[in-house]
Amino acid sequence: MRPNLEHLRKQAKKLLSDLRAGNAGAAKTFIAYLPSARGMTPADAHRAGFRLADAQSAVARKSGFANWPFLARHVEQLRALEGEWAFTNIEIDGATMPAPSSARSRLLIDGDRFRMESPEATYEGVFSIDVEQDPPHIDIEFVEGPDAGEWSYGIYALDGDAVTFCLGLVGSSRPPAFATSAGSGHALERLRRVSDARPTDVTGGRRQASSAKRTRRASSVVDDAAFTLKMTPLLERLQGEWVPTSLVTEGSPMQQEWLAYGRRTQTGNETKVVFGGQVMVHALMRLDESTSPVAIDYLNVGRGSRTMSLGIMEFDDDGWRVCMASPGEPRPVDFSCAKGSGRTLSRWARK
Repeated sequence: MRPNLEHLRKQAKKLLSDLRAGNAGAAKTFIAYLPSARGMTPADAHRAGFRLADAQSAVARKSGFANWPFLARHVEQLRALEGEWAFTNIEIDGATMPAPSSARSRLLIDGDRFRMESPEATYEGVFSIDVEQDPPHIDIEFVEGPDAGEWSYGIYALDGDAVTFCLGLVGSSRPPAFATSAGSGHALERLRRVSDARPTDVTGGRRQASSAKRTRRASSVVDDAAFTLKMTPLLERLQGEWVPTSLVTEGSPMQQEWLAYGRRTQTGNETKVVFGGQVMVHALMRLDESTSPVAIDYLNVGRGSRTMSLGIMEFDDDGWRVCMASPGEPRPVDFSCAKGSGRTLSRWARK
């Protein structure tokens, strides 16, 4: 939604005009949303002598706000956030992210919709704000991109053409202040406005119902017992902590400076991949060492998921590499990772 205060004012004026003209629908709106009209009949509402302020209050309450000033501040703040923003600094879990990556990222906001573009990925979604909180709250729903279907909760501060967000990474709590620390699961982002013009083609993303159905089908056939821990020499070799030497997602390699913020930890048959404090993979793992390359299966357990992902892996002199398909997709037959393949190809070295 791209809110417009003038449109809402006209809506309130029309509601009042319709009421005075004897419109039954307008009377029902007053009765349903205006506290002083509750219990009235439509005829009572017509005779009550309601004014524009009453109509504005009814419009605000119908929109989910306690009163017209709350709605007006909400709309004004959304409009003040619109435009194109450039990242000047990103800090995650107390560590400052590389400047070259943030310099090539941008945030586009149109109403309550956004698109965040970075060299690593594009995120699209919608958000809501609560300007009556101090500092204001922001709740973000990711619709398309790596975190599709997930939420992030945070706070923000807008000062003209500068804005600061402090966000809980997916699965983390809302930060209480504009600060991060090691293990907090929080990200502090500072941005400056590049343009206040309404950005084009910011839709907030599109929910993929067919993809969700496919994921549910894949999830329904998972046998958790098949992932009971069975230590093997190969699994023993994978234990401990690893660092990425390369990461390619659907043909797009992660920038070298970002790789330093990645870790992979293997404990038993539980594997966890974290980049910049954000958990990217959390899964139970099983291996079929009778195949070449070795078949690797993930039972994804992070973020409330119980989906299966299939892949292949192999060791070499420099470490090991793994190519994984998206949940519900066939197992790769080679270590290719082209655009549109839905695959992730990563290479790991012992820390």
